[in-house]
Amino acid sequence: MKIVTQIKNLENYKIYLQVEKAVHGFMEKNNYLKVDLPVLSPALIPESYLEIFETEFNYFDKKEKLYLTPSPEIFLKRLLVAGVGNCYYLGRAYRNSEPNSDWHSSEFTMLEFYKLGINYLEMAEEVLKLLQEISNKVKNPSFAKATEGKQKLKFDRWEKYSVTEAFEKFAGIKKEELFNEKLFIKKAKNKGFNIDNTGYEDLFSQMLAAEVEPKLGVSGYPTLLYDLPKQMASLAKLNDDGLTAQRCEFYINGLEVGGFCTELNDYKEQQKRFILEAKKRKQNKMIDHTIDKGFVKALKYGLPFCTGAGIGFERLVMIFSNTKSIDELKLISIK
Repeated sequence: MKIVTQIKNLENYKIYLQVEKAVHGFMEKNNYLKVDLPVLSPALIPESYLEIFETEFNYFDKKEKLYLTPSPEIFLKRLLVAGVGNCYYLGRAYRNSEPNSDWHSSEFTMLEFYKLGINYLEMAEEVLKLLQEISNKVKNPSFAKATEGKQKLKFDRWEKYSVTEAFEKFAGIKKEELFNEKLFIKKAKNKGFNIDNTGYEDLFSQMLAAEVEPKLGVSGYPTLLYDLPKQMASLAKLNDDGLTAQRCEFYINGLEVGGFCTELNDYKEQQKRFILEAKKRKQNKMIDHTIDKGFVKALKYGLPFCTGAGIGFERLVMIFSNTKSIDELKLISIK
């Protein structure tokens, strides 16, 4: 790898700063407290669908493993339990073992915020207002230009699909197949997906990316995809059907930009899910990081009813800067 200076991206970077300013303005206006957080932690939440970066603190004979945080959640929820109220973080996050691409980098900027007293569908309206605010503040008329095969982008409303509706419409997967792991894997095999040493979660993500996501957010409005399978939402409340979780993702021009969920505040259920996720990580031979038991302990004291949202900030800026790659936003790149 090498360090590359990209001054050609200066105008795009200025749009990045405009979007950042609009986000801070929206959050302040709506009474969210900005918090600065560590990016190194001695323990993490076990999540089997992402890998992490491991490092080590050394001081003479003292050695301690530390991990770069894949999201600020472990810190923000502690603050919520302590009574901080509505809050947000805009800063770095890190995820390993995923290839860098036009829309993903192992080091990226995440906007994560929590609002008390609302559920995931109510948060969808809050996020829509945020998108409207950015659209009004950013001085770059070209961001809403129609691209080939796509309509002019508006933020007046959501286009909405449940996961069940989207998979049936775009992938030909019926409800009874989507929520039955054996039937879903069989259907994936028939479609030509490689099922060797691949579980339900991986196949779901592959099919979502290949057959569903390209059809979302291309009608002129952002698309809200809601009620994901419970296997894909280890930190969200479950719906009454026992099959889906109160989690949404939203898409613009076929690209996932962010997601949000009604937060699980049952510490016993969270502990069970942690154990299951830790087992999956071990089975998949992922980095064996220390489990953040203090996170469950904090929940035991009482996480208030709330919804959290996480947005890939570079992906958001790509929309408003009318760029096709995260790399086009950077003044310095590691290649």
